[in-house]
Amino acid sequence: MGKYFGTDGIRGLANHELQPELAFRLGRAVADVLVGEASGRPVFFIGRDTRRSGSMLEAALAAGLASAGVDVELLGVVPTPAVAWLVARHGAAAGAMISASHNPAPDNGIKLFSASGHKLPDAVEARIEALLDAALDTLPRPTGEGVGVVTAREDRVETYVQHLLTQAGSRFEGKRVVLDVGHGAATALAPRVLRVLGAEVTVLHDAPDGDNINRGCGSTHLEVLQQAVLEGSYDLGIAFDGDADRMLAVDERGRIVDGDRLLLIALRHGLETGRYPMPRVVSTVMSNLGFEEAVRNLGGELVRTPVGDRYVLEAMREQGILLGGEQSGHVIFLDANTTGDGLLSAVRLLAAVVAAGNRLSELADTMVDYPQILRNVRVRSTAGWQDHAVIREAIAIATSELEGVGRVLVRASGTEPLIRIMVEARDAALVESTVTRLADVITAALEAVEPVA
Repeated sequence: MGKYFGTDGIRGLANHELQPELAFRLGRAVADVLVGEASGRPVFFIGRDTRRSGSMLEAALAAGLASAGVDVELLGVVPTPAVAWLVARHGAAAGAMISASHNPAPDNGIKLFSASGHKLPDAVEARIEALLDAALDTLPRPTGEGVGVVTAREDRVETYVQHLLTQAGSRFEGKRVVLDVGHGAATALAPRVLRVLGAEVTVLHDAPDGDNINRGCGSTHLEVLQQAVLEGSYDLGIAFDGDADRMLAVDERGRIVDGDRLLLIALRHGLETGRYPMPRVVSTVMSNLGFEEAVRNLGGELVRTPVGDRYVLEAMREQGILLGGEQSGHVIFLDANTTGDGLLSAVRLLAAVVAAGNRLSELADTMVDYPQILRNVRVRSTAGWQDHAVIREAIAIATSELEGVGRVLVRASGTEPLIRIMVEARDAALVESTVTRLADVITAALEAVEPVA
């Protein structure tokens, strides 16, 4: 991570860490680094989610780009994967999504995409950061006809909708689905796409007001969706995060179907349809050992990466693997998009359920989880945590105790001041005692500012 860029773009409290002045300067820097070599009159796409601060940051970013001679098209409220796909599909020089994903409404962020629709590598982010930190802004300031024009192009999203419809492979008549759109970027599009494909759709949390995105809803708060599925006897439920680049599902029994199971279902369906030539999939170190066993039982291989969908995508591209994702619900179908896509995941999941002729619970139960606990410790700062002797010793002891029967993973969040602890083993009691011991050590060593979550 750099000074400004975290694991998923630039993110912070809107109008505090992430000020419009920074967004303006970012626009000018991006115009030089990403757009500077584009031929002809360069065009840059900007999308946003439903946060109150989105239009403020959109205006500032667009102004910075236009001041450097770049034309800007404002896509409006759209999912992050729509921006990535539209940039590549329509030949834009680059693009940005203004969103803080699953974070609370006061936060916001700016994710950047290259002309190919991919997130930026570290080296390119470093070049942008160097310009942001320059003592003087010496970048060009054209005048007259050289100034960029900012245009509203909310109609662009229609080609993305049509793309999603082509990914179903079947109709969804007879399937009753409840969606939790989290007052976020999927509010308008997700119900529309599934209804066009024939599903009967009920929608929760579809009245964004700028401040309620992710508030007690969406993919990080599944309780309401679980209850709705059970009370309404739905076939399944689907929840999106704020910018709809990820989704999680709930089966007809009210059980959560996480990213591991979504990937396994997608892998099986892809093998059966011939979409994937071999049973290989990429996921992170967070994926359950039960998922790895299930992939091996298919005669396949699970390739693990550090946490973060950008690392998953890098491994997929390097090794020619078409399917990858994270336990949190980012699923990347490289044959259809360049980034995690919650709406595409929903379409492919329903297609797999229809093709199998089974309930979602039956597809999900082909994998058996190892007991796993994820626990967060909120601290004042994560700086230098990995060099703390007491923490290192505690992790080493726990790792030794679980050797051959489980595993331990401790890491700092890339977006929040959190230390994340994951412990996994066949023995649930051992998992609980180990994660509690590690949380206690970290709490004492780093002065936790809130109770462990």
